[in-house]
Amino acid sequence: MSDATPTSSSLRSDAAIQRLKKRYGAERRFKLYGQISIGIALSFLVLLVVSIGSQALSAFSHHKVSFDLTLEDSIIAPNGPGDTDAIAENVSGFYQLVREELLAQFPEVAGNRVRENELYGLVTRLATIPMARSTAENPGRIGEDVRYRAALSDDLDLYLKGAVMDEARFRIGDITSAQPLGIGADASEDFSLVVTGELEDLRSRLSAADAPERGLTTLVQSGSAIGRLIDVGDDRLHVELLTGDITAFEGSRPTLRLLGLPETERNVTDRQIAWTLALQEKGQIHRGFNWALLTNADSTYPEIAGVLAAIVGSLFTMLVTASIAIPVGIGAAIYLEEFAPKNRMTGVIEVNINNLAAVPSIVFGLLGASVFLNIFGLPRSAPLVGGLVLGLLTLPTIIIASRAALRAVPPSIRDAALGVGASKTQSVFHHVLPLAAPGILTGAIIGMARALGETAPLLLIGMVAFVAEVPSGPTDESTALPVLVFKWSTGAERAWEPNTAAAIVVLLTFMVLMNAVAVFLRRRFERRW
Repeated sequence: MSDATPTSSSLRSDAAIQRLKKRYGAERRFKLYGQISIGIALSFLVLLVVSIGSQALSAFSHHKVSFDLTLEDSIIAPNGPGDTDAIAENVSGFYQLVREELLAQFPEVAGNRVRENELYGLVTRLATIPMARSTAENPGRIGEDVRYRAALSDDLDLYLKGAVMDEARFRIGDITSAQPLGIGADASEDFSLVVTGELEDLRSRLSAADAPERGLTTLVQSGSAIGRLIDVGDDRLHVELLTGDITAFEGSRPTLRLLGLPETERNVTDRQIAWTLALQEKGQIHRGFNWALLTNADSTYPEIAGVLAAIVGSLFTMLVTASIAIPVGIGAAIYLEEFAPKNRMTGVIEVNINNLAAVPSIVFGLLGASVFLNIFGLPRSAPLVGGLVLGLLTLPTIIIASRAALRAVPPSIRDAALGVGASKTQSVFHHVLPLAAPGILTGAIIGMARALGETAPLLLIGMVAFVAEVPSGPTDESTALPVLVFKWSTGAERAWEPNTAAAIVVLLTFMVLMNAVAVFLRRRFERRW
């Protein structure tokens, strides 16, 4: 025995010291690996948040154009001011007033159908819905002069945000005179600007950008007067007037805008950009928070589409899911953990519950489509069916989490309760369950958060349908936030990209709130023994 006992000299030997150094080195490396893993995970999380957040910032603001309108009763209230429902639905009448105001702002367009249609494209017809509803709520405004704001077209909004193309801005010398030329297709629109100084720098800029070869447009702006550069001479510019008066260029130092894409490769024309810049110069276009994103339902136009209907649909779906999955899941967990006999049958049940937790969510969608829709005939695309499907999906997760929370309660709690004369039921519900409540609630909320983010099951039961109205109950046609994200991500227009990111931010906000509630409940009701 004495030979096996290490002596102080053997503990201080070179071999022992080397082994000790290796052990400490392995511990330091393991700690370093753990820190690196956490750093990588946090880096990806930050990358995800920054990527989504940077795109969503654009959607949370929008440009609106202001109009001074006279609410003529013959146009917006043909049935009289008392019929407020007809006023609220008379979108075409309000859009007619907007078109008339646009023509008044740019009278040179009148009579040219092609240019009129371009001008009307600054504001979509459905953008006047808030005007119609506001007037219906205040019919006393009919016949008065009022100021309304309508959402600018999504493509022009993105242009003003700099998301459509790159744009180089620079200035040239002062304009001494503006002389009509009368040589273009429309002689009244061609004029010459005489510039003080050489224009070699301008030619160099245009040549460096390959502007002539690529067909790039250069706009010449002086206040609300805007023209399109045609040619550059030694001391003068050949310009085609797009909007405004040529006299506005005399004595000015105009700004030149070199657009980064040719007109054929973008959804906005040179004239639409010119009209937008002119309205902005007049102070009629302002950028503000996009409340429509949170207060409107879905739309075919990105500038007025919102997530309100999807939020309400998700809430109804989660309500149905919670009313089914939470009580059934907790009850099943209590029975299996505390009362069920430990035999082969309960073993098979436990194995199948664990297997169900790993089943792909799309399988539950197929089950819901075949059973709830085809057999029971429940309404398609309704939160009721979505809640039932997600309830089945969440049930195994809640059972497993609840059983783990019950199993974490020390056996001494049960023994003490039985020792003072409590029955089995009393020991479970009066002593064990209160101690396990924080873990059970945490598992239930985490399971609900998972259900909130599910998309595949809802797609299979039809909740991907276009829903333009906010649902009023679980049986109404509806959609959900993750489905709306999927739908918007497939949109062809570029404006759907920031809208999709904004919808993801709203969805993540709800999920973070649900997880925060789970943490709060755990800390609030947690008991130590």
